[in-house]
This record gives sequence, structure tokens and C-alpha cells, in this order.
Amino acid sequence: MKALINAFKESLEQSGLLLELSPSYIIICMTSALLCALLIYSMYRFFYRGACYSENFGVLIIVVTLVTDFIIMTISSNIVLSLGMVGSLSVIRFRSAIKDPLDVGFLFWAVAAGLTCGAGLYPFALICSIFIAVVYILVGFLRARKGKYLLIVKYADASSEAVSKAVAPLKGKLKNKIKTSGQTELTLQIKMKTGRETLPDQLLALEGVSSAMLVEFTGE
Repeated sequence: MKALINAFKESLEQSGLLLELSPSYIIICMTSALLCALLIYSMYRFFYRGACYSENFGVLIIVVTLVTDFIIMTISSNIVLSLGMVGSLSVIRFRSAIKDPLDVGFLFWAVAAGLTCGAGLYPFALICSIFIAVVYILVGFLRARKGKYLLIVKYADASSEAVSKAVAPLKGKLKNKIKTSGQTELTLQIKMKTGRETLPDQLLALEGVSSAMLVEFTGE
């Protein structure tokens, strides 16, 4: 069995499929992976639009990129270790729940950057990461022009007609309506351009309106 493994390893070495891990190669791969990880982390930190930003998840992005990088370097240099590593990784289970679907995309981005850097394709990893970052920024600007909000208004029943006329141009989607003794709480999902945050003040100016609140809707 040992002779078979050695023969298989020699054939792989002759074919050039196994990489030789020199110190300079390791430093280049890890440095390129770190640059990609910092770029992904910056995109997550400065363009995050969720309800609650998690610094731990940002650090996780950097760690996942670097760990994936050296795992792929190990697999590319030693066929015996790669077989054992695949078997050990297959029994790992992750139980942490990811609330925002966009976070899954950042994790895939980090894993992809680590894979390509560990395989020695670090120019490809850097170029693709920059391209994805530019696309993500452009999509973020397009989303910011007209965002989704939750409009929550509390008013007296006598002011129902005035409030209905005020919110009718918004073409909002009814999410919730609570009626109590003499009062109504209305929750609408609306699309509104940025710069119109004075809408609650306009509603409060109506007679019978006790409170008006505008909350950005992120889907969480």
C-alpha cells in the first residue's frame, strides 16, 4: 500500500499538479488573501444596511479567507494530507444561524477569495474581488435612491379621513392595523426617495395624530 501511495505521489510530482510551498510563495498567497479579506471586510462594514451591524461577522470574513487560503495550499502541496483533511472537514457542522441572506454571499465571497489565493491564482482573486466590490457599490447606490420604509402612525378615529388622504399618494402596502378604544395604529410599507424624512412631521401636523414614526425596512 505504501509503495502504491509513493508511486502515485511520484506521478503527481512529475505531472506538476503538486505545488512546492516555498516561504516566498506562502507569503505572497497569504498577503494576497489578506488584501482580499480586507476588501471584503470594508465592503461589509461601510455598506452594511441591516438593522444591527455585527463586528464579529466582519472579523469572521477575514479569518475565513485566510483559513481557506492555507487549507488549499496544504491540499495543493501534499496529496496524503489533502485526503485526510477532506475526511476531517466532512464531519464539521456549523450551527450558527445567519439572519441576513446577504451575509451568506459575503461568506461565499471570502471562501472563493481564499480558494483562488491558495491555488496560486492571486492576481485573479484580486481582480475578481475588486470587480465584485465595484458591482456591489453600484447596486448599493441604486438601492439608496428609493428605499423601503415602515410608516407607523397613531391617530384618533375622528382623523381617519385626513390620515387616509395624507398617506394615499405614498401608495403604501398595509402591514398592520390595530384599533383600540378611540385610536388606530396604522403600519404601512412604503417606497420613498431619500431626502423626504420630514414625512412624520407632516403627519403630526394633522389634527388627531398623536405619533408618526418612519423606520427603514431591511426585511429582517
